[in-house]
Amino acid sequence: MIRIWSTHEPGATTITVDGRLVGDYVDSVQACVDQAMSEQERIQLFLRDVSHIDEAGRALLVRLAAKGVVLRASGLYSSYVVAEITRQSEKKL
Repeated sequence: MIRIWSTHEPGATTITVDGRLVGDYVDSVQACVDQAMSEQERIQLFLRDVSHIDEAGRALLVRLAAKGVVLRASGLYSSYVVAEITRQSEKKL
């Protein structure tokens, strides 16, 4: 199960995700991010209550970070994953 919603502010969009970032849910998050990117706004992806991230979910987060999407998270597990991805993307710069 997943819940995704967007909050639009002047010049920025925050996409919040609750649930599991796995399987077909990854495509749903990608679609939301793609729509926000088409509006050429700054995008922040907030993993609020994400309990599991599979390899497809992790790959999505890596791609989004490389495109400049700001990743944030709450909770121990998702915060660790986001911190790890952020460190890796900063090393590539």
